[in-house]
Amino acid sequence: QSTREKTSKNTKSAIAKVTRHNLLLNPAQMLSHSSLSSALRGNCWKFNRAASRHVCRSVESKSAAVQRTFHKVRSLHRYSLPVARSIASINVNVNVRQFSESSSHESIRISGIPDDVAIKIHRHASRPQTGASLQTLMKTGRGEYLHKTYEDHTHDPHDNSKVATDKILRQVAGFLRHELPIRLAHRILDLERVPHMKEMNSVKQVRDLYVTSFLELLSVEKQIKNMAQEEEFARILESIYERHASVLVQMARGAFELRAAIRTGSITQGSISNSVGQNAVEFDAMEDTHAFLDRFYISRIGIRVLIGQYLSLRQQPVDNYVGLICVKTTPYEIVKRAIDDAAFMCTRKYGDAPEVIVTGQLDLSFPYVPTHLHYIMLELLKNSMRATVDWHGIDADYPPIKVVIADGKDHEDVVIKVSDEGGGIPRSNMKRIWSYLFTTADPAIQEGMVAFNESVDHSIDSPLAGLGYGLPISRSYARYFGGDLSLMSMEGYGTDAFVYLTRLGNTREPLPI
Repeated sequence: QSTREKTSKNTKSAIAKVTRHNLLLNPAQMLSHSSLSSALRGNCWKFNRAASRHVCRSVESKSAAVQRTFHKVRSLHRYSLPVARSIASINVNVNVRQFSESSSHESIRISGIPDDVAIKIHRHASRPQTGASLQTLMKTGRGEYLHKTYEDHTHDPHDNSKVATDKILRQVAGFLRHELPIRLAHRILDLERVPHMKEMNSVKQVRDLYVTSFLELLSVEKQIKNMAQEEEFARILESIYERHASVLVQMARGAFELRAAIRTGSITQGSISNSVGQNAVEFDAMEDTHAFLDRFYISRIGIRVLIGQYLSLRQQPVDNYVGLICVKTTPYEIVKRAIDDAAFMCTRKYGDAPEVIVTGQLDLSFPYVPTHLHYIMLELLKNSMRATVDWHGIDADYPPIKVVIADGKDHEDVVIKVSDEGGGIPRSNMKRIWSYLFTTADPAIQEGMVAFNESVDHSIDSPLAGLGYGLPISRSYARYFGGDLSLMSMEGYGTDAFVYLTRLGNTREPLPI
């Protein structure tokens, strides 16, 4: 009682920590979860089942455990006095064993998913994700971290024997068995919670796809102890990798479906606006949905890099490659291939394509994932070609598109600039071009893309302009390993795009929560 009186006089807000052996329950951290929110509204605390069972085994005296609550109360200005009083007034005689039985089903329920599966998803989503850098992926693929898994292993950089390779594969497989279910669980919950878009059929299909892959991974033993287990795990990952190949287009279809639902009135603008009925936002400016897609695509890139790196390590070695990573990636060679692909796509649509001139550090090379850079450059070049032809007209004498490759003095970044004279972008559209929900493509082309069954992330079979995710996805690819993508435009003249690629390779993935 004296502790509660002291709290009400001297603090504006408080938290309670209950510590017993290795159990630490922090209500401040759990406040965002519906179980604790419900408790503060007058219901009993509903801890998750695993924590509750631990309490039941550990706490010898419920009265003593709750009494320690009062000695752990301290100031935290983020929470109000009523919250502090609610925490401090927990009934001393509360039956801890009942916490497990009264766990909130509403807080864990996922539509269309059995409760036992939903509990597993929530459990994994509560665990932190582990980021990896380009250097980490390379060193792991070379076996430089084997000593961290195998205590008796001494790293020899010249050891390319089969035994070392087996150890590398088991080490990487063990990490993926732990990490991938956590990342998939985070995205499943995100797909379940995103407003409006979660109702789109394509998005529901993606969520179900993630749940299927999540359960497949959990079917594998947690410890990969031999090569037979590793091979079985690899087969599962190959299936997941192929099955998820079309997710990029499926999510873009979901955006198209949401756009169509708004256009037909199935979803009103007022229901999307933060202030219902007032100042309704435009579809392409929906900040919550855009933030969700940003998280989703960044996470997807990470998942595919981890799986792709592992599967590539299982293949026959290729000169200058460690899995997906080329240790001598030459931007000039990547740009040349992207120019050929973009020119093919432009010629197919317009009958002609502008010339592209490449200058700068043409002999530069550094470790990178070539497919990522190719995607970025193809997107920028095809945009520049389309803008140039549209601005100057078919059969005109097109000004060349210029590409400059540069390297900083300290060798921190590789920078590639793409300049065109395609009329530029209106300043009012500059923010919108980074939205996954904005596209200047003709609606007929968008509808055609919805029916387009693309089984790869990007293809020259797709049209020059489609569902509007090219630029933001390209920026996500650049940012994944610590780089960036930016645009400067002069309306009435043209646009300059800058691709920044970090060559140090020590930046960890920007993992979304």
